[in-house]
Amino acid sequence: MSIQYEVIEGWGQLPEGWSFKQIAGVAIDSQDRVYVYNRGEHPVIVFDADGNLLTTWGEGFLKHAHGIFIDSEDCIYLVDQFLHAVLKYSSEGELLMTVGTLDQPATDGHPFNQPTDVALSSSGEIYVSDGYGNSRVHKFSPDGTHILSWGTPGDEIGKFNLPHSVWVDDADRVYVADRENHRIQIFTSEGEFIDQWGGFRQPTDLFLDADGLFYVPELQHRVSILNRDGEVLTQLGGEESRTPGQFVAPHCAWTDSENALYIGEVLEGQRIQKFVRKA
Repeated sequence: MSIQYEVIEGWGQLPEGWSFKQIAGVAIDSQDRVYVYNRGEHPVIVFDADGNLLTTWGEGFLKHAHGIFIDSEDCIYLVDQFLHAVLKYSSEGELLMTVGTLDQPATDGHPFNQPTDVALSSSGEIYVSDGYGNSRVHKFSPDGTHILSWGTPGDEIGKFNLPHSVWVDDADRVYVADRENHRIQIFTSEGEFIDQWGGFRQPTDLFLDADGLFYVPELQHRVSILNRDGEVLTQLGGEESRTPGQFVAPHCAWTDSENALYIGEVLEGQRIQKFVRKA
């Protein structure tokens, strides 16, 4: 299977004087609205598929953008690394639920200490990678009640060195981007190890599309696209560059209903790029 893309230069125009800063997360809802979660003055910037600005929210409250997830009802889950919380919002930016204690880092592996990402299972259970202050994955009920946690620091099976992203497939397998161990580990919904995929360069995010393709941004200037067996089908980028279609520090990925791919960058990247599939 060969997949090729072309970049749409200049997608996502901002008003004069605005800038994205570091784009930590991107996600797309059922109407193909693109939510760009960044570390600038306007934390959540929403575009349509053509890159027209629709709205912004989160100003004055959100501190440090990290992971984002949108569920089947178009509710948005944001991970704020410095608030030590996962925040559930409506698509209009109304806060619906807070998981974690705001501004209070937890100790001894409890949720949360600088969490990194969030994903939901098909039944609505919430999984959070808690990566900077902890080396854990936490599982919650849909109402935010803590169910279980797993993981400790290390490079052995089932241990993590900065769990940076999490995803749950339709069989409730839990995929964790174990960034500094340069691998993806796969677990059951109860935290039991199943398998691992290696060979990555600091994997930062996980997104699984409806066709069973995994998109894995890697901090070292590359995005890998894999099948469900972990086989790499194609890779974008590879060299540090601000040239359109290349990357400095890719950090997040999501696709829309037309299979267009959106990649956001952190560090000196600080941009969003849209790619469309070639026929």
